[in-house]
Amino acid sequence: MQPQPGDPNEVEGVLNPAAIRARDGQLYLFPRLVARGNYSRIGIARVLFDASGDPIGIERMGFALEPEADYELTASGGGCEDARISYVEPLRHYVMTYTALSRGGPRIAIAVSDDLFHWSRLGLATFHPYKGIAFDGVDDKDASVFPLLIPGPAGRPTIALIHRPLFPGTRPEEKVRHAASSRPDPTRESIWISYCHVEPNGDEPRLGTFVAHHPLARPVATWEQLKIGGGAPPVMCRHGWLMIYHGVHAITAPSPTGRKLCYSAGAMVLSAERPSEIIYRSSEPALVPRGPLECHGTVDNVVFPTAIDRRDDLGAPDRFDVYYGMADDRIGVARLDVPAVLPRPKVATS
Repeated sequence: MQPQPGDPNEVEGVLNPAAIRARDGQLYLFPRLVARGNYSRIGIARVLFDASGDPIGIERMGFALEPEADYELTASGGGCEDARISYVEPLRHYVMTYTALSRGGPRIAIAVSDDLFHWSRLGLATFHPYKGIAFDGVDDKDASVFPLLIPGPAGRPTIALIHRPLFPGTRPEEKVRHAASSRPDPTRESIWISYCHVEPNGDEPRLGTFVAHHPLARPVATWEQLKIGGGAPPVMCRHGWLMIYHGVHAITAPSPTGRKLCYSAGAMVLSAERPSEIIYRSSEPALVPRGPLECHGTVDNVVFPTAIDRRDDLGAPDRFDVYYGMADDRIGVARLDVPAVLPRPKVATS
């Protein structure tokens, strides 16, 4: 998918979609559509497949969310960005996490739907502090939820959220500028997993405050040394919870625009019983910017995974299609086949 010529709603890019199967088996994308001034909406598009089952295009179907709530608006615009969607079976609803761009900066917002076409906002995610670390009031992105209730630290079933707080000093650009003096903090530079209890609210679920937290993964490998962050929502595979995530590293030769950062994607497998435990993690990236559509665009040298589709429809549960942003301008899809035996990682898993 790429910007439609002449459409002002897409003039600055089409990128970073959610993807989810509807109850009728159709696959839908929820891309970020960027109008002039970085004003972002979340669209809806039905994925089209060829006779062999490969995705070959999309049919646009309008918008899922436009900036309307106060937490989605800035003085000059606002944005609803980078959605991830899971169908949470115990709630019998689709749950969308997305980045709301407000006057206070990017925050995690949550919406729910029972049909994928009509969405109800639940508001911003809220968090209790963790060992003196405050999450509320901190920029936060790259959020997704598990499709099943997950045992929390106390053993009770909870909604589990993957997210990446952007604490001061942990953005890639900041770390590049202060590389010589920066000292990594394993908690503040991590992907986190946070838990909240589901609160009844009639026919529509209501999520409470996320009260328990665990730092899940920090930058370890060279390809993720500047930043690690969530990607596609966790999905069950034969080995456990498969999570495609992103990492950022510096490149020696800048792009023609002078950009010195590279965004790549890797795979992580979390324990099915204890998702806070990593049992496999990529030592090398599984997907890197290579072609011109990934190396040159609105932001050069970017592959940014945000969606995954297990191909049960083809009778191939070990096959996954990963949808990702290409240079913050277009949307691509890559195929991942999960092996029968996980390779032994060459880097630490935590």
